[in-house]
Amino acid sequence: MFFASDNAGPVHPTVMKRVIAANDAHQMPYGNDVIMDEVRARVRDVFEAPQAAVYLVATGTAANVLALGCYTQPWQTVFCSKVSHIQEDECNAPEFYTGGAKLTLVGSEDKMTPAELEAAVGKQTVGNVHGAQPGSVSITQVTERGRVHTLAELRALTAVAKTHGLPVHLDGARFANAQVALGCSAAEMSWKSGVDVVSFGGTKNGCMGVEAVVFFDPEKAWEFELRRKRGAHLFSKHRYLSAQMAGYLEGDTWKEIAAEANENAAYLARGLERNGAHFLFSPDANMIFASFPRKTHQKLHAAGAKYYLWDDPLDGPEDEMVAARLVCDWSVGREKIDTFLSHF
Repeated sequence: MFFASDNAGPVHPTVMKRVIAANDAHQMPYGNDVIMDEVRARVRDVFEAPQAAVYLVATGTAANVLALGCYTQPWQTVFCSKVSHIQEDECNAPEFYTGGAKLTLVGSEDKMTPAELEAAVGKQTVGNVHGAQPGSVSITQVTERGRVHTLAELRALTAVAKTHGLPVHLDGARFANAQVALGCSAAEMSWKSGVDVVSFGGTKNGCMGVEAVVFFDPEKAWEFELRRKRGAHLFSKHRYLSAQMAGYLEGDTWKEIAAEANENAAYLARGLERNGAHFLFSPDANMIFASFPRKTHQKLHAAGAKYYLWDDPLDGPEDEMVAARLVCDWSVGREKIDTFLSHF
């Protein structure tokens, strides 16, 4: 009954098979392995972007902040939602890797609105030496509250950014989950919607630890290579990153894994709803925020369930509604979900 994070799940067999295969004989280091040639071609095919520059790093934080560093100067600011991953979970890494650029938090929810973004950008006076200059926009997809931006929402945000000449970064740690939920193509959810660079996640979706950074305009390629090396994120035995991404993108494996995770979450959500749980946000992909009585949380924790309480402690009045975050990965399965729900 493990619903704490999709980071905690096992590596998918298809991915692990490629890693084991890569462990045979020798390969050139630092991204010059032959598997990386396969990865570049496959990513370009997936994104319908034959000129895209494609790089791999081991963590989502590295993917986000190295990409943002290529588009944001130290005297500029990154516009992002109040609960974006770069704000809540990256320990000032964006500021560090951009050389000091600040984050401007837009709105009060996990999704920025175009009006909120327009107002925030408008407050930054271009040419005023005393204030931060507009730098870039970062959008999280899936959001940190489990919601998915529709294509219309993405395009409305990027339209505001483009009006002000700002590049757009998409934090896609759960890119595949969002794409499957929308039933669209990777291109439609990225460059066709006005995104300049995407962090294409693998770790949360069945990989051991790999993320791709995809630049749709390769002019930033060399700068990224320098930033990746300078930031200590260029792996010498890079083939083990390449092998993960190659396995992940084999056929439709990446979408199938995401679909399983999303379907597990939908099944769990239906069970929670039947048992009277209240949803804080719409569970659009594989992450659920729901509240139910503390006594149920106590029973679940006593039975060994793993998930995060969101607002309140485990101890307190039994009938008080307490919020929780529950995340499904591909491996959870209906049997474990049913066992979890049996404690309600």
